[in-house]
Amino acid sequence: MSVVKINVLTVPAEQREVLEKRFASRAHAVEGSDGFEWFELLRPVEGTDTYLVYTRWRDEESFRAWMEGPMKSAHQGGAEGGERPRPAASGSTLWSFEVVQQAGPKNA
Repeated sequence: MSVVKINVLTVPAEQREVLEKRFASRAHAVEGSDGFEWFELLRPVEGTDTYLVYTRWRDEESFRAWMEGPMKSAHQGGAEGGERPRPAASGSTLWSFEVVQQAGPKNA
């Protein structure tokens, strides 16, 4: 059964462009991970400063393997001079879900 992980990021208005550029610069970093099924970065439209980072995985084990391997490595890398850039988000919460039903468009 697939699992969905939604990282809820609080991003001040002045950091939105920074966040989006960082995601764009590593847009394909997750695609080759075993068990990875889908990714979306969702920008808030009105009334909130919360971005949603949606990922879907074959199972919990696939997500954990990515978290402990490629994702951890990507977030520990420093910039030249040894300093890591400051986070664009001021807060983060991870939501976890199991997919119990799904549907797609009907074929015409």
